[in-house]
Amino acid sequence: MSHEKIEKNVGLMAILIILAISFGGLAEIVPLFFISQTTEPVEGLKPYPALELEGRDIYIREGCHVCHTQMIRPLRAETERYGHYTVAGEDVYEHPFLWGSKRTGPDLSRIGTRYSDDWHRVHLNNPRDVVPESNMPAYSWLNGGILDGVDTGSKMKALRIVGVPYTDDDIAGAGAAVKGKTEMDAMVAYLQGLGKEMRNR
Repeated sequence: MSHEKIEKNVGLMAILIILAISFGGLAEIVPLFFISQTTEPVEGLKPYPALELEGRDIYIREGCHVCHTQMIRPLRAETERYGHYTVAGEDVYEHPFLWGSKRTGPDLSRIGTRYSDDWHRVHLNNPRDVVPESNMPAYSWLNGGILDGVDTGSKMKALRIVGVPYTDDDIAGAGAAVKGKTEMDAMVAYLQGLGKEMRNR
């Protein structure tokens, strides 16, 4: 019997398993490239301005995405706490995605404009000043890091290659937009920009 030959031949079995998984994966993934809900930005979504883009890079550098997700699941407990569940159109300009999977801290998908700039500064300087039970480390050194903007335009050019619609004017003015700002300014700007497009849904 043919199935007996397959079961007794480990190499053939491995090849057939890989083929089955490959075809199944393609059947699941390829259609997503042709569905507007997964490829078109949500209404009002714009690429990160220069300062927010630098803040996002600092967010990644400091490992914030390890403890904070940016993906609200369509579960009642999460939508009641954080707002509308995450939709694919919110993340079309995200490279890389920061969905995460570990929630040591709260999800940050809708943190933008929920708190003031001053609140974020105090929280980043010493989280326990505003959330006494927090186990988040302090990031006070962000006040001392000064941005020079030398690479900001290059980052935008690279993102434009993968589909983020930065204009020539955006790229030309990027360095000046961030030069002299602190890393704390950039981080606060990034956090304040998160999820604003979905706030009223």
